[in-house]
Amino acid sequence: MNTPDPDGLLAEQLLRLTRRLQRIQKRHLVPIGITPAQSRLLRTLAHCETPPRMADLADRLEVVPRAVTTLVDALETGDLVRRVPDPTNRRVIRIELTDAGLKTLGELRGARRAAAEDILAPLDADQRAQLGGLLNALFDVRDAQDGHRRC
Repeated sequence: MNTPDPDGLLAEQLLRLTRRLQRIQKRHLVPIGITPAQSRLLRTLAHCETPPRMADLADRLEVVPRAVTTLVDALETGDLVRRVPDPTNRRVIRIELTDAGLKTLGELRGARRAAAEDILAPLDADQRAQLGGLLNALFDVRDAQDGHRRC
């Protein structure tokens, strides 16, 4: 006889929710004209105190440097970021937001709020607070600190 696997069911529900989150996020980013990965890079740049090197971005985003190059190329084509020489070492290239990139960040905030509302619409305020508490409990302290570190 098969016994129910509550952890397996919960894992499946989380995976389904993740896929739903990705679909909704993509739908809200289409009008802005960027991908979720590009959005993540822009948001990461916004949290950097100084323009980071591409290697720093790759480390922060937990991707290979080539992936960052592709993202930066696309964002640079859209005039959302620019490559600038490091003031102390001209061999080093740093990535900074343009004025258009800053404007796009504002649009992204609105899109993220709209996507969150779509996702959370079935929940009342108490359920949302409870969900937030449960999600916080799942984050490892080290992961949470790394996710908020400066570039």
